[in-house]
Amino acid sequence: MKDLILPCIVGLGYVGLPVFNRLQKKFRSIGFDINKKRVSSLKKRIDTNNEFLPSELELKNNSLFSSSIEDLKKCNFFIITVPTPLKNNNIPDLTDLFEASKLISKNLKRGDIIFFESTVYPGTSELLVKKIFEKKTKLKEGKDFWVGYSPERINPGDKIHSIHKTSKIVAFDTKLKNIRNKIINVYKTITPKVHITSSIKDAETAKIIENIQRDLNIALMNDIYLFSKKMNLNFKNIIKLASTKWNFLKFDAGLVGGHCLPVDPYYLSYIAKKNDILLKTVLAGREVNSKMENFIFKEIKKIIKSLKKPQVLISGITYKKDVADIRNSLPLNIFLNLRKTIKNIDAYDYVCNNDAIRKYRINKKINKKMKYNLIIFLVNHKENKKIYNYAIENKIQVFDPFQFYN
Repeated sequence: MKDLILPCIVGLGYVGLPVFNRLQKKFRSIGFDINKKRVSSLKKRIDTNNEFLPSELELKNNSLFSSSIEDLKKCNFFIITVPTPLKNNNIPDLTDLFEASKLISKNLKRGDIIFFESTVYPGTSELLVKKIFEKKTKLKEGKDFWVGYSPERINPGDKIHSIHKTSKIVAFDTKLKNIRNKIINVYKTITPKVHITSSIKDAETAKIIENIQRDLNIALMNDIYLFSKKMNLNFKNIIKLASTKWNFLKFDAGLVGGHCLPVDPYYLSYIAKKNDILLKTVLAGREVNSKMENFIFKEIKKIIKSLKKPQVLISGITYKKDVADIRNSLPLNIFLNLRKTIKNIDAYDYVCNNDAIRKYRINKKINKKMKYNLIIFLVNHKENKKIYNYAIENKIQVFDPFQFYN
């Protein structure tokens, strides 16, 4: 019983639920979330994020979903997967991470292992160890308990790069064989592609730059997109021609949202400023990608102004293709701003989760009573192609700025 591993995944969102689902195939696992509504849905095999089918949420090995703190006491391997967003001034918001750490510290025992998977700036894991775990428990990290970092690489809606097929960094610093074996045993259950490093700070930094690189590459495409529009050039053809070179990296222009790309650059920039380090490129992508919202908004307003009686439909509100997530969704922002001045405007999204549907009055079915004279496509949901074809067949004006369907 001494080496028995009892994992607890703290936070059952887009990151935590896939981790739990993998681990419960081998270990009796606790999926913990303070959101009782979320836990209740998962107990009924309903994933409101639409990432898992009911059949995929069948519990194994006497595992369970819980919002009871009492269940934390049973566990000895904690994986924290709570959100790390931004405050209004683009400063990292570690509130959920600190609260989750405090919760675990109240139940921490000698021999326990804690891993963070939330996106953080380098040095955060060490900060949590000193400010919370060691301070509140009087236990010593590396002697009484162990901490590691394994950055999440979940890509919502992506069935090709699913968690068990994706390489995972696992960072920890101990030479104790039994602790190393436990950590490797757990993470090899999540994915066989494990890359071990002894530097937690390096792993924290690696996570951030993965998304900064993508943000910058998309920003370059968005800059060229804006240039092409103003110069009356064919952006799609320009990219097609450039792609004929063997080392050209092809990225699409578009509205960049979600929990990672609009957030991670600010985490690195924050810690750099704290250390008086000037990073010239990190936030450059943010400036370009953020202004795309206003550009597209103005383009739509121009079209609407040309219509006598605008009857507008925005098809697609979530931040990316076939994903229910609306966090930092620029299409949603555009819709909400347009709705302030346009009376007859609807948003339709068959993917969007039900909470967002109710909160923002989004339609999950097309309003057939509305005779639309403009349909806008800001997200390339798979089923939107049918609506695009319907619009073309019925001679309804279409605004498809990133040429998803034509």
